[in-house]
Amino acid sequence: MVMNENVPILLVEDNPDNVMITRMAFEKGNIKNTLYVARDGDDTLRFLFKEGEYVNVPTPGLILVDLNLPKVSGYEVLRKIKMDERLKRIPVVVLTVSTSDSDICKTYELGANSYIAKPAEFKDFVNVVSALTDYWLRISRIPGG
Repeated sequence: MVMNENVPILLVEDNPDNVMITRMAFEKGNIKNTLYVARDGDDTLRFLFKEGEYVNVPTPGLILVDLNLPKVSGYEVLRKIKMDERLKRIPVVVLTVSTSDSDICKTYELGANSYIAKPAEFKDFVNVVSALTDYWLRISRIPGG
């Protein structure tokens, strides 16, 4: 199977170190998809609804979202994505540090497609990013993919 490299990915992450590590994991995992970054919940919603400076950005085919975001929480971002007719079919993977059952349950109730706890070690994080992109962009069929 061939990876669908035409699918843009939106990473919703406020921690610059985690953004850098994710970019490095994409590079190390040879993931060539364009990675867009939104640094807070408000920025994410403006990106997804193509407001302001985001009027011409592509609609992502996969969204990786952290839960603990400034301005608008990851829960609220997830809720708004899954309530919108144009966005609700986009797979949303929660990629966060929390392993709390209540966080896991709440995100699935809001419509998350997957929940992954970020590993602490870089090599493990690379493996997780490779596995999730393999699944969502190579194995699974997604709208527009």
